Amino acid sequence: MGPILQVNALFGGYLPNKPVLHDLTFSIRQGEMMGLIGLNGAGKSTTIKNILGLLQPQKGSIRINDLTLAENPLPYRTTYAYVPESPELYEELTIREHLELTAMAYGISKADYETRSRSLLEQFQMKDKLNSFASHLSKGMKQKVMIMNAFLIEPSLYIIDEPFLGLDPLAIRSLLDLMVQMKKKGASFLISSHILSTIEKYCDAYVVLHKGHMVAQGDLVELRAQTALPQASLDDIFYKLVQGDMA
Repeated sequence: MGPILQVNALFGGYLPNKPVLHDLTFSIRQGEMMGLIGLNGAGKSTTIKNILGLLQPQKGSIRINDLTLAENPLPYRTTYAYVPESPELYEELTIREHLELTAMAYGISKADYETRSRSLLEQFQMKDKLNSFASHLSKGMKQKVMIMNAFLIEPSLYIIDEPFLGLDPLAIRSLLDLMVQMKKKGASFLISSHILSTIEKYCDAYVVLHKGHMVAQGDLVELRAQTALPQASLDDIFYKLVQGDMA
């Protein structure tokens, strides 16, 4: 089986002929968890926006399950679920209505919806908030709703941007446990996070971006070899890669 996500020679940005990303190439296999790391402004969000189709690649290609957005827009978009850094909900809808709307949009059967939504509501301790309007929720609770909607779909690929911001410690543990559970079922993950000590424990491989360029990629053993730091943590490796050029 080929990679779930294939990013090949990607140049991308917001203005013509002024790419933020330069020749970015990496892939994620089925059941693999990839960490996307870099300083603020390194190109992480631009990479994610290109994968989601919110930005058009200036050069290069992106495939999910061997589909491109241009050739197969609807099937392409149904292959992934996205959890943004800042939760975005319909303020006039309840949590129940958000979940039902997601199930309807993705054609999830009633039986699967009932089973999945019940489990997610229990995991994130949101059963008693089911009929609450989004406008009445805290930021952390809104983030939980975004996460529940994403995991309700059970797609091939999860794209998660700074997943731990705003979550309480119990919710962080619930999210990590859920990621491990879905990974065992064959789901793949692209996770952008600054919490390197946490993703080091969970990710199989990493892409390190710096000023729009990929400066390293691979698993922890490979990153240690690339930086000549045989016993280093991911945090130490990252510092070595960007030190002296952090202005």
